[in-house]
Amino acid sequence: MKNLSLKHRLLYAFSLLEVIVTVSIIAVLIAIITPALTKARRNARGVLTMNNQRRIVVLLNNFASDNNGRYPESVATIGLLDGHWNWQEPTMLTACRSRSPQFHRSMSAYLHGYVEDANVMFCPNAPNRYKYISRLWSAGDNWDNPETPATDDPAFGTYCFYWNYTGFLGEEKGVFNGPQSASGNPRHSKMLVSDYFGFDHWRSPGAFSSCEGFPSAAVTHGTAVSSDYWFCPRADPDAGPGTIDVKLHAGYTDGHVDSYTASQVIPMRVSITPDGTAGYPEGLGPGIFYLPETALP
Repeated sequence: MKNLSLKHRLLYAFSLLEVIVTVSIIAVLIAIITPALTKARRNARGVLTMNNQRRIVVLLNNFASDNNGRYPESVATIGLLDGHWNWQEPTMLTACRSRSPQFHRSMSAYLHGYVEDANVMFCPNAPNRYKYISRLWSAGDNWDNPETPATDDPAFGTYCFYWNYTGFLGEEKGVFNGPQSASGNPRHSKMLVSDYFGFDHWRSPGAFSSCEGFPSAAVTHGTAVSSDYWFCPRADPDAGPGTIDVKLHAGYTDGHVDSYTASQVIPMRVSITPDGTAGYPEGLGPGIFYLPETALP
């Protein structure tokens, strides 16, 4: 460098400066564009889940038209134990056992003829799809997870399914009743399916969690019988759900799918009684499930 003429030194300095300026401009552009691309990707993923939920609503209404207007029974139960049963979280696809002989324990036993692709029953924005979904859906009531001892295994998905489901809304709001038939009931919700969004699940205690991704989310890994989902690893227990920047979706009996935010929700607990009059105590069970405000009749 010291053997170069002044002219060449100046040319070298200008070239170096040009590179630095170019790199700086690129860095600034990346900083500007990245949030926009992230938002665009989230919006695109939102379209995918809305399409899934719209398809689920259509197939359920097809089932109802073939079954005197009624939707399938919910499989989100803990089956007969000493003659009693209670509810399980609404993400359940296959129960441990049916709650009575006339009911199926698996969703696919009701809907297999209406669902060509089992993946439609899973949120496309969850971290990973349950690897046995196709086998589970084909097996119906005979599902047995190959990773566990021979038994009637349960299976949990990423959407919440609310047809013929009963939940506990609290002492003031009372009972949540999911739709039983396509014709509707003024005392029942019209919501059939929604994204999972909750708080204080036993797999991620003290945290907000969802099948939809949100900023700073980490992954709660699935088990042999359950799926991955996103959670907030630094959640403030005193903060409300509206602090989570997540876009959610829900499908209704009339065929439309709504979008809503985490500030437009009401809490529901899984009921420990068949009639929905009592929920799991705080700190126990699968925690809170947030419903869109429009889900209440």
